[in-house]
Amino acid sequence: MEKAFTFFLSTLFLLMASSAMTQTNITTDQLALLALKSQIISDLFNFLGESWSPATSVCHWVGITCGSCHQRVKSLNLSNMALEGKIPREFGNLTFLVSLYLGSNNFHGNLPQEMACLRRLKFIMLSVNNFSGKVPSWFGFLHHLQFLSLRNNSFTSSIPTSFSNMSTLETLNLNFNSLYGQIPKVIGSLINLRELNFRGNKLKGSIPLSFLNASRLETLHITFNSLQGNIQEGIGNLHNMKLLSIQANHLTGSIPFAIFNISRTEVIAFTGNSLSRYLSNGVCNGLPILKALHLSKNKLRGHMPTSLSNCSQLQILSLSENEFDGPIQSEIGRLSNLQILVLGANHFTGIIPQEIGNIVNSVELAMEKNQITGSVPISIFNISSLQILSLSRNELTGFLS
Repeated sequence: MEKAFTFFLSTLFLLMASSAMTQTNITTDQLALLALKSQIISDLFNFLGESWSPATSVCHWVGITCGSCHQRVKSLNLSNMALEGKIPREFGNLTFLVSLYLGSNNFHGNLPQEMACLRRLKFIMLSVNNFSGKVPSWFGFLHHLQFLSLRNNSFTSSIPTSFSNMSTLETLNLNFNSLYGQIPKVIGSLINLRELNFRGNKLKGSIPLSFLNASRLETLHITFNSLQGNIQEGIGNLHNMKLLSIQANHLTGSIPFAIFNISRTEVIAFTGNSLSRYLSNGVCNGLPILKALHLSKNKLRGHMPTSLSNCSQLQILSLSENEFDGPIQSEIGRLSNLQILVLGANHFTGIIPQEIGNIVNSVELAMEKNQITGSVPISIFNISSLQILSLSRNELTGFLS
């Protein structure tokens, strides 16, 4: 009987202690969130003013989701609420937080060091705000992080090498900040990475060879930077690549043929570099689902490959402002899904092939600034979807029917 009573008291004590601890923890979360609220200087639609009150449970506040077991805040979603303010140091006390979504607001200032304590975080979306300062190196302490988006902010720093510690990271988006320096080689050690977006920064140097280790990479978007050097031949070994875009940089050399054998690729975009030499005649033999090929504004030369017609799913073909010559191949008429064909400002000669009228889904046909001769095929005027037809500054003759 005594043992049973002792067990009852022990159990009761544990329950009371657990309840007290939970209450303290809930209070900790509440204080952290009220500290955040105190830093909000504009809540245009009064999302927080009405809901975030000490009189109600934190778990019932707008944007808050609590865990079913521990009743701690596990998700904070304040995206698209037109909030303006800063993140307070107390925010680091939300230690059970797994998901943080603050995108499309007007948060500003630095991210506090105390956020390094949020070790359970898996998803961080801080896009489209005005955060500034350095990209924090403490992100490297968040070993469970899978998704990190800081795009469209005002961060000014190099990319921290500590990012290599986020071994579970699948998406890294740093688009449209003011990041400078070279892309750290250690980024290639993120073997789970699927999407890498560095568009619209001030990055320089070459594309790290270590990228070739990120074998799961599906999206590589480094457009609008100042990268130099050649495209590494080994990039063709990234067999999961769906979108490869390195536009508006200073890349030189040739386009490795191996890129045109990544069968899962849907978009290849190298517009606005200084790439030269020829396109191989087997350019589309290994790209069954390619939808867009952007190669304009380079120094590519030679004839248009007849194998382009093998990209049967192609919707956009952009080869303008290069040094291509020779005829516009009649095989182009096999691209029945093509919507945009841009061939202007090259050295194409000969006639416009009659088969171009087979591209019945075309919205834009641009062939200006070449040396094209002959008459305009009447078949072009049977393309009912056509909105833009640019043939100026050629040597066309005859009548328009």
